[in-house]
Amino acid sequence: MAPAVGPALTQSRSRWVPVGWETLPGWGNDNLFEAWNAWLKSCEKPPAPLAALCAEVRRLSIGTPQEQLEWMQARLQPYRVETLQGEPTGLLTGYYEPTLDASRQAAPGFSVPLYQLPVGMGQRKPWFTRQEMDTLPEAQAALRGKAIAYLADPVDALVLQIQGSGRIRMASSDGGARWIRLAYAGTNDQPYRSVGRWLLDQGLIKDASWPGIKAWLAQNPQRQQEMLWANPRVVFFKEEPLGELDAAFGPKGAQGVALTPGRSIAVDPGSIPYGAPVWLVSNGNQTNLQKLVLAQDTGSAITGAVRADYFAGWGSDAAELAGRLRQPLQMWILWPK
Repeated sequence: MAPAVGPALTQSRSRWVPVGWETLPGWGNDNLFEAWNAWLKSCEKPPAPLAALCAEVRRLSIGTPQEQLEWMQARLQPYRVETLQGEPTGLLTGYYEPTLDASRQAAPGFSVPLYQLPVGMGQRKPWFTRQEMDTLPEAQAALRGKAIAYLADPVDALVLQIQGSGRIRMASSDGGARWIRLAYAGTNDQPYRSVGRWLLDQGLIKDASWPGIKAWLAQNPQRQQEMLWANPRVVFFKEEPLGELDAAFGPKGAQGVALTPGRSIAVDPGSIPYGAPVWLVSNGNQTNLQKLVLAQDTGSAITGAVRADYFAGWGSDAAELAGRLRQPLQMWILWPK
């Protein structure tokens, strides 16, 4: 492990240990131009003290890679992110934006509703569980008229809720279709339970990736409802337009800026603040990463010091990577000197 070059900084859930640039694996070999697009997005809502850098970040968007590299080394200090106990290795997983067909109204082949936020949710916390929403008349009455779209497959609906947003090709009554984005609007405040973990704990599967889960479901369709109800958390959505510019980026993350495929990560904000540039290193069966990313999102399962969810983008390749990505992680936060 590289020696510290100064005193560590303690956060609520992590410790930052200052190190030399030469200790960052792969530093200097990244295509910084790709990361700069994500950094420009973070500068739309920059936190202090990173806001002071944004004028220079914007100016350097037309700089050469060498100029960008030299500026970072002059203005930033790399800190190795560790747990409070000094462990520098954690876990990297992935997420993506599903692309799905849907209908505005319930129709043959499209019977699985996705809901906007119900009225009066604040009067009951936590709100009804997934099972209660499917079975209790009181819950169903509160959801009446709140369906924003209908999908064909309840497992796709669960995946969409776990990912937090999706690109939807919405069929209309005249036979046409248009693309929209369903973005995260809130939850029922129930705890998130992994259906993969539920299956593993019962000894039903050994591969808890989404391809593995779907393979088990194909063999056990009669247990689908039981599996879905194992996760009581439900996500509600809001509809957003998906114009040409919107379609070039992902949904907005917790920082409030649009995510960039391959360059945005979800983090625990108690370890790494939103908007921070991070040097991410992860080597495993799915991919080998040594690259600059921006901390722009979070998630209910993303907790701990050295923990990140890698935004893979959208489409089949992104779904495949995100569905299987689970490998060791190291991070260095790049903080103003």
